[in-house]
Amino acid sequence: MNYELICTKVISIARLAGNFIRREAMLFDASRIEYKGLNDMVSYVDKTAEQKLVANLSKLLPDAGFITEENTVSISGKTYTWIIDPLDGTTNFIHGIPTYAVSIALYEEDKPVVGVVYEINRGEMFYAYKGGAAYLNKKEIAVSKRDTLGSSLLATGFPYYQFDKQPQYMNLFAQMMRECHGLRRIGSAATDLIYVACGRFEAFFEYNLQQWDFAAGAFIVQQAGGEVCNFSGGNDYFNTREILATNGLVTKEILKAIETHFK
Repeated sequence: MNYELICTKVISIARLAGNFIRREAMLFDASRIEYKGLNDMVSYVDKTAEQKLVANLSKLLPDAGFITEENTVSISGKTYTWIIDPLDGTTNFIHGIPTYAVSIALYEEDKPVVGVVYEINRGEMFYAYKGGAAYLNKKEIAVSKRDTLGSSLLATGFPYYQFDKQPQYMNLFAQMMRECHGLRRIGSAATDLIYVACGRFEAFFEYNLQQWDFAAGAFIVQQAGGEVCNFSGGNDYFNTREILATNGLVTKEILKAIETHFK
């Protein structure tokens, strides 16, 4: 398979979905919000964007399966699987906060081979493919070279359900606030990850994420020279749903802090 060619076509598909979301943002009707669970919202924009993505990606690889946030399709693939979040940062979108993204990953067997994240309001297209580097709007990107926690700007996310680990997490927040340069909560995991990939953040950590939240962004971080692991330092972040993505230079310091609070 020509991964670069596939990636180029996925970029166009992501941009089409992003353009639709941008147009809808100007006309958004908040009365059409639905709740999937506690603090877990979805809108007609998410669902329609996902349908558009599925239709176009199906034409690109007819035999591929899908893992999608809004469950608008149920298709299993033997070799290839698309993992997509049509609107990562739905809460931001609903409240008019301009940070949300389209996230698309292609997995071959159990390995990522293409990742595309389109940060809609900044018009920033981040992407990577197997055998290549990581890019932002055709320019190659790399993780930052800051090598201490004290000089690092970190990103995280706050739990909005399953609060059983909240006390440990708040203690970790407190430690990070004392020891790092700053801590940010943007509200879009896909955006947090691509910001690690291009050196805006030195690291991002969060738990209780879903596969579509990080599948594309984590791959882009890795192709940009960064590291991705779970809270134990292992590679199985995909199933444990806890993720630490770093520039590779501050991993040990952050894992040590995480271990202190998540034993």
